[in-house]
Amino acid sequence: MEFLSLLGLCALAVSLAMLGMWLLSLWLRDASIIDIFWGLGFAGIAVLGVAFGAGDPARRGLIAALTIIWGVRLGAYLFWRNHGTGEDPRYQAMRRRHGDRFALVSLRNVFGLQGAAMLVVSLPVIAAQSAPTPSGLGLIEILGCAVWATGLGFETFGDLQLARFKADPANAGRVMDRGLWGWTRHPNYFGDSLAWWGIFLVASPVPGGFATVVGPAVMTFLLLRITGVPILERRLGRHRPGYAEYVARTPAFFPRPPRRG
Repeated sequence: MEFLSLLGLCALAVSLAMLGMWLLSLWLRDASIIDIFWGLGFAGIAVLGVAFGAGDPARRGLIAALTIIWGVRLGAYLFWRNHGTGEDPRYQAMRRRHGDRFALVSLRNVFGLQGAAMLVVSLPVIAAQSAPTPSGLGLIEILGCAVWATGLGFETFGDLQLARFKADPANAGRVMDRGLWGWTRHPNYFGDSLAWWGIFLVASPVPGGFATVVGPAVMTFLLLRITGVPILERRLGRHRPGYAEYVARTPAFFPRPPRRG
C-alpha cells in the first residue's frame, strides 16, 4: 500500500479499536484502560504496516521493531502498575464533573482525541512502511536507532528505579530524586519523546519523510504541555512534601547532572 492507503487503513483500525475500548470502559466503569492501550495501539499500527505496506523491507521491518518494542514495553508496564488499582484520578474527576454526560464526553475527549493523536504521532511509521525508496539503511538510520535506544533506556530504567523506590516502605511520602530522577523530574516522559525522535530519524530519508516531524513534535508537546508533566506536577506539588525543593534543583524534562545545594 502507498502512504494514503495505509494511512486510511490505520485510521479505520484505530477508530474501531478506540470504539471497542470505549465500550469496554463503560462496562468496566474505568476509562483508565486507554492508558494501557496507548502503547499497544502504536504497536498495532506497526503490525499493519509490516503486513500491508509497500516500503523497503529493511526499513519497514526496522521501524516496526522499534515501534512494537516501545509500545509493548509501555503497555506491559502500565498494566503491571495499574492493574487492580481502580480508575485513575484524572478520569474520576472527569466522571464527577460531567455526571451522566461522562460516557459521551469520554468518547470524544479521551478515546477520540487519543486515537487522533495516535495517528498523527505514527506518521513517521506509516511513511517509512509505505515508501519503497530509498532501499537499504544508512548512517541516519543508525543514528535514529541510537536515539531510540537512549530514549527507551531512560524510560525503562526510570520506571524500574521508581518502582523499586516505591516498594520500600521507608520511602513512603518521600520524593524520588535518585538515579535518573536526579537528572530530570520525568525521565519516563523524556524517554518517550526521545524514542519517537529516533523513530522519526529512521523514517526521515523516505520521500516526504521530513514532513513527518509533526509526529515526534506532537508527542513531545503532549508530554510537556498537556497530558504528562503538567498534570503530574500539579498533583505532586499539592500532596508531596519537599517537592518544591526538588523542582528548584531538578529540570522538569531535559536532563542535566544533579545539582545539590
